[in-house]
Amino acid sequence: MNDLKFSLRLTEGIVVVDLAGRIEIGESSSAVRQILHTLIEEGKRRVLLNLADVTALDSSGLGTLVAGYATFEKNGGRLKLMNLSPKVAELLNITKLYIVFDVFDDEAEAVTSFYTIKDQLKQPLETHAVRIVGDSSVL
Repeated sequence: MNDLKFSLRLTEGIVVVDLAGRIEIGESSSAVRQILHTLIEEGKRRVLLNLADVTALDSSGLGTLVAGYATFEKNGGRLKLMNLSPKVAELLNITKLYIVFDVFDDEAEAVTSFYTIKDQLKQPLETHAVRIVGDSSVL
């Protein structure tokens, strides 16, 4: 049985995913994976997971978050976390994953962080082909 509920909303161009319930092995972990995969397919590159109402997170759920983070990074996006419960925060601390994820307690601060210089630098640069015209002996 899937105890996980979610809703999506757009805040200043950032997709906020509000999650509630347990993210554990099975349907709930798969549901989070599917949500993140769908957002990537739709071209959404800035996503904030609101974990305020997540009551449990096991190793499978944690793996899903890490895989989601890696997928967003690989596709030029950013996945950030917000409003961790004490249990989820402790799990990120024990596993040292707090150094991987950007984690926020305040939604406004989290949303603003997507527009900072530091975050902009993590976005892939556009590449352009350059054609050199002229006498190569001058080089």
